Amino acid sequence: MIRFCPSIFLLLGALSAVTSAHADAPVVTWPHGWQVEAVPQDPANAQVSRQRAVKIDQGGTPVMVMELTMTQVQSGHQVNLEGVLLEMRKSVQKDFFQGGYQSVCNKIHPTRLSRLEALETTCTITQNGRHVLSQTLVAAVDADKAYVFSCAGQAEAYKASQTEIDAARNSLKL
Repeated sequence: MIRFCPSIFLLLGALSAVTSAHADAPVVTWPHGWQVEAVPQDPANAQVSRQRAVKIDQGGTPVMVMELTMTQVQSGHQVNLEGVLLEMRKSVQKDFFQGGYQSVCNKIHPTRLSRLEALETTCTITQNGRHVLSQTLVAAVDADKAYVFSCAGQAEAYKASQTEIDAARNSLKL
């Protein structure tokens, strides 16, 4: 069993310039059959909204996880989206390396996340030369909110779930 790295869930930390304003959570339609997990709200950081869905195999093992994080951005703060995504990617690679894995990520490139221009990168994680995990990070900024969409999973499950990943991503209403 390959366990997911903690960095999958550390994405919101890179977007920590927050205010105390409360905002409506974004809407995402998770794939049928995925378990939508309640993500506990941190009372000390109510400016962050997280939603997560996990795909479980027939043996009860998590094989994929998708997460959407929204963070309130302080008024007037300019988010360096490429810098944030580079730091997130570096954190992912460091965490996997410490776990005995190697990772290669493609070049950060422009994409869309719902109605917003975004940046994206996908990392291929290997162990002893064998592709074991894939992870995609997508980040976007609106006027007062920053969003991160992450999907990660075992290599075969990730490939087999691409249609579901695309459908969830295309369903986003930010």
